[in-house]
Amino acid sequence: MPFRFAVVCSSNQNRSMEAHNFMSKRGLLVKSYGSGQQVKLPGTSLEKPNVYTFDTSYEYMYKDLYKKDTNFYTQNGVLHMLDRNRRIKEKPERFQDSRERFDVIFTVEERIFDQVMEDLENREKRTNELVHIINIDVIDNPEDATLGAFMFCELGQKLEATNDLDDAIDDILSEFEQKTKRTVLHAVSFY
Repeated sequence: MPFRFAVVCSSNQNRSMEAHNFMSKRGLLVKSYGSGQQVKLPGTSLEKPNVYTFDTSYEYMYKDLYKKDTNFYTQNGVLHMLDRNRRIKEKPERFQDSRERFDVIFTVEERIFDQVMEDLENREKRTNELVHIINIDVIDNPEDATLGAFMFCELGQKLEATNDLDDAIDDILSEFEQKTKRTVLHAVSFY
């Protein structure tokens, strides 16, 4: 049975969606989520981000920003990102609202790792089904999102190729840290 992967960033826009796109094209069973309270996209200034609710479709966001300033949002890559996102799924999803179960959850920064751990710990436990939560810091820009997608995909393929994930995961993560020179956080939780 193939592993079920989740990738979680803050707004389910850049890092998690790039990984979702890349991993699914490589045949991995993956979903993506945000862990924030709202979906935030860059605005014309740092003080004025574009803020949406998680039930707002990528299509709506695309059209909204296209109307606001086509040139600006084309040049900063936000329209391209939203165009990719709307081809993958209808709208951003919040991890805390999902009741799906995963074998491995990837997060893109320690703050999000902590949010995922806290949410899992506060859920009513029913099955004692084990889940591995793995964090690799990925800067929230298009270049690092692409690099992160490659790393999550490679790591996901290595994890899925094991006969016993629980037994092999420490060695796989240690080898991965040495190869990539990136710190990997790992924890276990239960559903």
